[in-house]
Amino acid sequence: MLSRLMSGSDRTLDREFNCTVRLLDDSEYTCTVQRDAKGQWLFEQVCHYLNLLEKDYFGIRFVDPDKQRHWLEFSKPITKQMRSQPPYTMCLRVKFYPPDPAALKEDITRYHVFLQIKRDLYHGRLLCKSSDAAALAAFILQAEIGDYDPGKHPEGYSSKFQFFPKHSERLERRIAEIHKSELTGQSPETSEMNFLRKAQSLETYGVDPHPCKDVSGNAAFLAFTPFGFVVLQGNRRIHFLKWNEVTKLKFEGKTFHIYATYQEDQKIILTYFAPTPEACKHLWKCGVENQAFYQFEKSSQVRTVSSSNLFFKGSRFRYSGKVAKEVMEQSAKIRREPPEIHRAGMVPSRSCPSITHGPRQSSVPRTRRRAVHISIMEGLESLRDSGHSTPVRSVSNGNSFLRSHGNGAEGGSGTAEFSDDSYNPSDSVLPTPVSNDPSDQAQVRHTNGPRRIQDEGGTEPCTQNQARPQAVKPKGKRSHLEKTRVTQHGPEEEGVNDFICSLARLFLVTLALLFALLILLIVLTESELDLALLRDIRRTPEFQQFHYEYFCPLRRWLACKLRWMGGNLINK
Repeated sequence: MLSRLMSGSDRTLDREFNCTVRLLDDSEYTCTVQRDAKGQWLFEQVCHYLNLLEKDYFGIRFVDPDKQRHWLEFSKPITKQMRSQPPYTMCLRVKFYPPDPAALKEDITRYHVFLQIKRDLYHGRLLCKSSDAAALAAFILQAEIGDYDPGKHPEGYSSKFQFFPKHSERLERRIAEIHKSELTGQSPETSEMNFLRKAQSLETYGVDPHPCKDVSGNAAFLAFTPFGFVVLQGNRRIHFLKWNEVTKLKFEGKTFHIYATYQEDQKIILTYFAPTPEACKHLWKCGVENQAFYQFEKSSQVRTVSSSNLFFKGSRFRYSGKVAKEVMEQSAKIRREPPEIHRAGMVPSRSCPSITHGPRQSSVPRTRRRAVHISIMEGLESLRDSGHSTPVRSVSNGNSFLRSHGNGAEGGSGTAEFSDDSYNPSDSVLPTPVSNDPSDQAQVRHTNGPRRIQDEGGTEPCTQNQARPQAVKPKGKRSHLEKTRVTQHGPEEEGVNDFICSLARLFLVTLALLFALLILLIVLTESELDLALLRDIRRTPEFQQFHYEYFCPLRRWLACKLRWMGGNLINK
């Protein structure tokens, strides 16, 4: 009887497993999940726990054993998406950033978006000037500790917060000045709203950067925002395409292509290389989901997309959730008392330290411009706990906000110094290094990117509000934004090339199938294998008729021809 009960309990354990979800305030939610449960069930449990109704902006993220991040697909069983054994640990994150956070219906939703953008600021994903950085940090101070009180907040109190990967003493003083003089009387809700409005006005709002390389081997970060597709190099946005300009997203192996139409008569292709095929597929799926969410009017308009060409379609994927307009319409129908918000600003955090952590861990000299160095191990630890995508790493150049000394901002032992009028919280390390092997790029069909299909007579200026893909001058040294050359191919030629490649692939597969059938035929007719399957096939009337009426005469004819050819060769 005891053994029977133990075996029954073991079977129950086999059907269940524990799953822990790290929330945006760094608290954890743990539940028991049935083995056949889908991702939607877990997401609903987390949203019910947080009392979230405007939940379509959020998602659950996890990391596989190869350190590749994934979004949990709600329509598939959880266990089939995991490559490791339970228990599982995942993270709740904002998946689709609201185009206008102020338009959110409920304060509790706005609070969780505030927590996400606060993390983005700390991990270097939200880049801004020092004036904007000081205002954002002051809003965080007001939301977390309230009005300035000389008795509770001694000199230098703002230095006990870690708002950014690094910041100067002058910036700390400016943060404290704004908090003392400009924000008195603001409630946490008002401060969070002002924070979101300021963050939403920045170019890198909603950026979840994916590390890549362009065709010249330069490091770049690709990202999808509520307003379109962006490419970052260093701390500069070098390309921006609105969602209605992006016509197709495609990947082949490690290569990612963005097809776009600019000003109706200009078609371009941007080509980038991801670190691994898995990272490239994740990048492609994120792009497909973001474009569907922000561009379409109804979810019924979303179609299944393919990653490759006509006959061999590669990966197929379809976004299955609601689109932004439907989410806003559904939010307008919410009728309930505003739920209580349990703010956790004073709770110790693994990745966004609060005032309870005391002074920052880095040793800072008292100079006019203080340089703060975040070590490689600290960067990796913050990445591991963030559960978000790769923080942006700055590439030093003459026009960059960042000036490097020693080994610079590449994660060495040097330090980095920031100019007085700019700020760049981007000195982090990459969790997945991009391959430096040029052979990975030599096999790509497009050898330039961005590539213009139609010839341009000049270059488009890159403005602050709307950077465009640049054409390249065919002479002299190339500038920072002009790393690739122009190839002149018409759209008809591009379509013909794709069609020819598809036909060639179809022809090769047909030949392979015919060869496999020939091998099977030889095994059936000439071999002495006495397997049950082969024996049954040989006994069928159809096979016997084929063998004696077609195959045997064909074999005799081939043997005769071979003897005749052999005789001619011997006589010569």
